[in-house]
Amino acid sequence: MIRVGVIGAGHFGREHARIYASSPDANLVLVCDLEESRARSVAENCGSQFTCDFHDLLGRVDAVSLAVPTISHQPIGCELLAAGVAVLVEKPIATTLDQADQLIAEALRSKTILQVGQLERFNPAVEAAAKIVNNPLFFEAHRLSLFTPRSLDIDVVMDLMIHDIDVVLAMAKSEVSEIRAAGVPILTSKVDIANARLEFRNGCVANLTASRVSGERVRKVRFFQPHEYVSIDYAAQEASSVRVSTRPSGKLDFDIRGLTVEKAEPLQLEIQAFLRAVEGGPVKVTGEDGRRALAIATEINERIREHATRAGVPLSQ
Repeated sequence: MIRVGVIGAGHFGREHARIYASSPDANLVLVCDLEESRARSVAENCGSQFTCDFHDLLGRVDAVSLAVPTISHQPIGCELLAAGVAVLVEKPIATTLDQADQLIAEALRSKTILQVGQLERFNPAVEAAAKIVNNPLFFEAHRLSLFTPRSLDIDVVMDLMIHDIDVVLAMAKSEVSEIRAAGVPILTSKVDIANARLEFRNGCVANLTASRVSGERVRKVRFFQPHEYVSIDYAAQEASSVRVSTRPSGKLDFDIRGLTVEKAEPLQLEIQAFLRAVEGGPVKVTGEDGRRALAIATEINERIREHATRAGVPLSQ
């Protein structure tokens, strides 16, 4: 069994600890959080020990889920990787591209696993749709959430939109050539709702909308490719396809079908993939993948800031 730890016992950390505790392939050794009561509570619920100092994990675990605020990903992650501890870091990989580069460089230097928690890549509906992607021409994504006080250390692009950025980058398989974006703060000093238009070198276009101040919760993406339209509902884990063909008579035929989706908890699949990678398997979402998504998210925020400056809307860093 792989000895594992969880650093950060907040919303995501609790879920990581729960899954490790129930995994036949892992032994949850330690839960770490700066707030002792929170670390103790999660550890007791999962039958493990707790600590308030992540250094206590060194030498005692083989792998760690890093679910702390984004600003702490690089310093803690690099120290873990340097000690030979495999790291599953929550998205976004880091606050800046320089920090992401340091994580990637340390993983390479120490020959240690670094996986990024881009959760939707493990969504069974996304995996089902990925099997039929051939030449996507247009993406339309909506990720809307009710307001919560969680993750207010980052803006909505880094918090929510980055999921769709990662999925679109994986499916489009092309470099982004142009980005246009706009966004505004509503309930916080950071951007709470944003829209971005990505143009790829191969001609594909993606229109992404993310909001954490919506009146409803929506998690959907659609894409169009020659003679086919594919719809994915992340939350329901459902995907469907409409294919259009032309009969010899000239009449159009529409083949509407649901894709086969084996529903499962994406986080459990993500952690299973991480544990397999620790055992020598491939890393599904690499540090480079996480950096690429961060690079696009960073440029989207730059375009948003330019737009806000022209509109006279103040934004905090």
